[in-house]
Amino acid sequence: MGYLNSVLSSSSQVYADDAPVSGGGLSQNGKFSYGYASSPGKRSSMEDFYETRIDGVDGEIVGLFGVFDGHGGARAAEYVKHNLFSNLIKHPKFISDTKSAIVDAYNHTDTELLKSENNQNRDAGSTASTAILVGDRLLVANVGDSRAVICRGGNAIAVSRDHKPDQSDERQRIEDAGGFVMLLKQYVVADPEIQEEKVDRSLEFLILASDGLWDVVTNEEAVEMIKPITDPEQAAKRLLQEAYQRGSADNITCVVVHFLGNQGATSHGGSVCGLTLVFVLLLIASLFRLCSAARPKPPLALSRPRS
Repeated sequence: MGYLNSVLSSSSQVYADDAPVSGGGLSQNGKFSYGYASSPGKRSSMEDFYETRIDGVDGEIVGLFGVFDGHGGARAAEYVKHNLFSNLIKHPKFISDTKSAIVDAYNHTDTELLKSENNQNRDAGSTASTAILVGDRLLVANVGDSRAVICRGGNAIAVSRDHKPDQSDERQRIEDAGGFVMLLKQYVVADPEIQEEKVDRSLEFLILASDGLWDVVTNEEAVEMIKPITDPEQAAKRLLQEAYQRGSADNITCVVVHFLGNQGATSHGGSVCGLTLVFVLLLIASLFRLCSAARPKPPLALSRPRS
């Protein structure tokens, strides 16, 4: 897996009373709505964390969404949840050079976590799959095997690549950085891969989820499953329930973001078209009446019946 490094103890904290949680919200500008659902699934410990956040930065309303899947304990994922986005929005180039700001925020968060734990117990960590909405730009950054998928024009499109040590290029990247690979649960690097998408009329929704979903549900299945669901919270819950029913053995966390800005434009455009059509029909009717009134009446002799 690809992870933000952690130096935390490998012991897991068990939350005996953990139960599925869900929620959601709407941006102040009405351009996007979001929902989330998270559950320990069939595991006794909960190492998944998520963040859904709307902030104002330099006059821009920005959306920040993330899924953080811990291993070797929950504290690394929890640390990333509480610090990554705070580090990002404080970056001086967050608006002007968002990609660079994201890379810096990932690495700064990783560095601070390592410092806080004195570089010990480096067998724990967290994935970090995030989506940042700034204006008409969607930037997806990923470290690890949590995944981001969008629905554009009705099609499922992966906008992140899973990082797993069993991939030859990922193994080489880890070893080149001085790391090592043992099984599938070992630390790697904090440099995220970033993909940018334009938020336009063809972009319908985004799914961010931990591998508790993606281990048992394909990208295409996930997209088709929630296409008819307009409430993103219900969509996230639907994905979680499906993963559980299919036997997912991991924690399951899903975040769904619906893009609404163009729906309003479409509705408004439809109203304008409707009003234009009515106006044209009224104009034609008026012209017809004017033509009828201007037509000269026939002589009375021509209108008399023959004798």
